Amino acid sequence: MDSHGQYGRRVVWAVVDTGIGPLLLAATREGLVNVVFHATDTVRDSALERLASRLGTEPAELGSAPADGSGSALVAEAIRQVEAYFAGQRHSFELPLDWSLTAGFNRDVLRELAAGVPFGTVVGYGDLAGRVGQPGGAQAVGTAMGANPLPVVVPCHRVVERDGGIGGFGGGLETKRRLLALEGVLPEPLF
Repeated sequence: MDSHGQYGRRVVWAVVDTGIGPLLLAATREGLVNVVFHATDTVRDSALERLASRLGTEPAELGSAPADGSGSALVAEAIRQVEAYFAGQRHSFELPLDWSLTAGFNRDVLRELAAGVPFGTVVGYGDLAGRVGQPGGAQAVGTAMGANPLPVVVPCHRVVERDGGIGGFGGGLETKRRLLALEGVLPEPLF
């Protein structure tokens, strides 16, 4: 048992190279639990320490983890789907998600985003707030986007400013532009 009186979960992870740089993908037996941008060694190690602390277990790299339903198959499938997405062959992710790294309003907003804002579309921060019953909650939606533990798969890059501005993005504005270009929302960068 961990310090919260819960049994620790098994977490399996891998890093996949993409058109926006390396992404860390981590899963529990319940589903994909974390996606981390720019997963260089330093970023990866820091993310894995946070996961260990939050979930009460030391994450195991795919290949070194037992194939006992502990998330290995989910990580392997997530890699396949992420690669297909960046190759332009997939427009949605069909993965179980483990929402345990988010709660309350943030979880409500992220679930609505995942279910209600499809590939190639965008939504305003305020519009998304209204969809979850919090009109006037645009800033809170921005905070939820910044805390999204599952970017790309839960597409926070599709949330933009009401006046047509791109808004902020935890993975960096260039990453957001590239994801929106991949989905046909913005033109491809010239270089």
